[in-house]
Amino acid sequence: MQKSTSRFSSTLLAALFASSTMLVAGCSKKADSSATDSTATTTASASTGLTGAGSTFVNPIMTHWAPEYQKETGTPLNYQSVGSGAGINNLIDHTVDFAGSDAPMNADEMARAKDPVVHVPDVIGAVCVSYNVAGMQNGLRFSGAVLADIYLGKIKKWNDPQIMKLNPGKKLPNAAIFTVHRSDGSGTTAIFTDYLSKVSPDWKSAVGAGKEVKWPEGGLGGKGNEGVAGVLKQHDNSLGYVELAYAVQNSIPYADMQNSSGNFIAPSVASASAAAAGFPMPENMTSFITNTSAPQGYPITGFSWLIFYPNGAKADEVKKFMLWVVTKGQADNEALYYAPLPQSVVTAISAQLQPAAPTAAK
Repeated sequence: MQKSTSRFSSTLLAALFASSTMLVAGCSKKADSSATDSTATTTASASTGLTGAGSTFVNPIMTHWAPEYQKETGTPLNYQSVGSGAGINNLIDHTVDFAGSDAPMNADEMARAKDPVVHVPDVIGAVCVSYNVAGMQNGLRFSGAVLADIYLGKIKKWNDPQIMKLNPGKKLPNAAIFTVHRSDGSGTTAIFTDYLSKVSPDWKSAVGAGKEVKWPEGGLGGKGNEGVAGVLKQHDNSLGYVELAYAVQNSIPYADMQNSSGNFIAPSVASASAAAAGFPMPENMTSFITNTSAPQGYPITGFSWLIFYPNGAKADEVKKFMLWVVTKGQADNEALYYAPLPQSVVTAISAQLQPAAPTAAK
């Protein structure tokens, strides 16, 4: 955690998390947190400002952006934190103007959308490996292979020799590890499982990567990053994965992860930035950046995207919001534990979102 922003960040996060998980300028209805999938309840129309739904990973900063954007532009912004999978389904069904997702739309989703979509990166964030073990604070160490074997059920106890080898001197209990995962379609899960698939052949062949996977037996699912954080707090000796802001706000310890250079790196704004620095971004702006080769990069790092129809009914308004996000909106990323986008990515997005020059009259 970076000292220069920690006091302001904690205060701001507390205020944001106390507010609704649905961002509204003038609406207070919450998404149903007990459902395994959710849909946005406000149909996009020209008279209601902009509506979006999806990623819980990005919800802390969306909660901040919504009133700021309305203050600057007069445009109300309604964002519902329902999970990446549900948000994409809402976009496909044309019930929102944009979706938030921490995984790009896959081939099946693109086919169902029928019309072309644009992916706009908005933040870079770290997915923490968090735990609830008595007396253990931040800094337990895991490798990708050990983490995969825990979720595969091959490593069952906290004092397993493979964990103890990574944590010499730590007094870990002779207790079963209670694993926690997402129960809904989740971009955070996509980042987490993409990483595990890169570092563990056994995980890749048995489970694979995606917003939804068939989890091995055992453990418990939570809806949204909020749900996983809640399960972790309620269950002793548990282990799960959440976006960094949720771990900080809920005072849940998180691990240092061994990266591909062999270094143990804590999740932070700086280590997420290091993971993304110099990473080649394809023209369509969709790329996973897990298992970075950067020596100081945190390996479970990913982009989050805002996705929209460039030819949709409110495309011009959506583009204005996207341009604001990648320029002025980036100023508050660090205070909310996200890394700002590299300038090269901002430049590319800005060029892509500029209105087309008018055709000269003949």
